[in-house]
Amino acid sequence: MTLLREASCPLCGAPGPFTTVVDVRKRRHRVCGRCKLIFVEAEFLPSPEAERERYAKHQNGPEDAGYVAFLRQAIDPALPLLTPAMRGLDYGCGHTPTLCLLLEQAGLRCEKYDPFFFPEPPIGPFDYLFATEVVEHFFHPFAEWARMADLPKPGGLLVVMTAPWEDLESFRTWGYASDETHVVFYHRKTLEWIMAAFGFEELDGVNPRVALLRKRSKQDRMKV
Repeated sequence: MTLLREASCPLCGAPGPFTTVVDVRKRRHRVCGRCKLIFVEAEFLPSPEAERERYAKHQNGPEDAGYVAFLRQAIDPALPLLTPAMRGLDYGCGHTPTLCLLLEQAGLRCEKYDPFFFPEPPIGPFDYLFATEVVEHFFHPFAEWARMADLPKPGGLLVVMTAPWEDLESFRTWGYASDETHVVFYHRKTLEWIMAAFGFEELDGVNPRVALLRKRSKQDRMKV
């Protein structure tokens, strides 16, 4: 394990030095000492063509009971907070917007956005957003989090689902890091940095893979 001073953290901007770690695919990553983001080195970022090809192969339709159960981890804790009058968005919905369908079956409104398959830019504000298995694909996490975090209205809900890393030794053989389109990985401290930076508070912390975040108003943010 070595320390590198090059570049800066793409989320919090910390200049390093960075601990390095290699994943199961032999990709090199850097570990931010400030926000604990793990980010792949630039030479290992997939091309847009490789990304799209990978996503197009995903088997994630509503007929897949396992995938539906997987999405329910994010949907079920949020449902008590949602009403039919609210406007929602599935941010990064993929080629088959199964989450939207499940929400619509529950009587809720859900719009679709995906940079590859539903590329029309979403226009907020929204009452709620779901970003399930999305944020680990961010090449430029600060800019992309800022764009996504601007879409919920004050008091709105952002439901984020991603697998957190816990220790560097386990990361080396972690199956979640074997997907070449997974390019950033979040620690619990990373989420805390994101909430502080973009004005969110956490509502639910039962499932470590799912974060229910509420957007603070400007007045509330000034009090913190």
